[in-house]
Amino acid sequence: MIRELGRPGDLGWVIKAHGEVYAAEFGWDTSFEALVARIVADYAGSRDPERENAWIAEVDGRRAGSVFCVDGGDDVAVLRILLVHPSARGHRLGERLVDTCIDFARQNGYVRMKLWTNDVLVAARKIYLARGFKLVDEQPHRSFGANLIGQNYEMSL
Repeated sequence: MIRELGRPGDLGWVIKAHGEVYAAEFGWDTSFEALVARIVADYAGSRDPERENAWIAEVDGRRAGSVFCVDGGDDVAVLRILLVHPSARGHRLGERLVDTCIDFARQNGYVRMKLWTNDVLVAARKIYLARGFKLVDEQPHRSFGANLIGQNYEMSL
């Protein structure tokens, strides 16, 4: 099930799950969890409900994934902090979360959508490319205690 974020504990779960999953899978340090916490806090503190939303995926009543759609200005929506917990992978939740985010952006008048990710997130990249996102640039960087290649994707809506 995909539902709108908004139940007590949802915000904290998004932060905790990102921190734990990315540390376990990629060895990322707590600076990544801090980045997610800032994104979540910005969303919670100044969300425009007409232009921004977030969703939680659930499996058997338990939180299993998330995605955020935030306003990037100039009629550009930004897809942020997509995650599917390892215990829930294989149910196409990532695809459903991204589709929900894209549909919301289209319905709310955005003309483009963009996102930033890192090259090690192969499964997410496959989802983005299958939906029409195009890689517009990439840059090596050292973040979260790792050497990464940051990637920016965009698509027309």
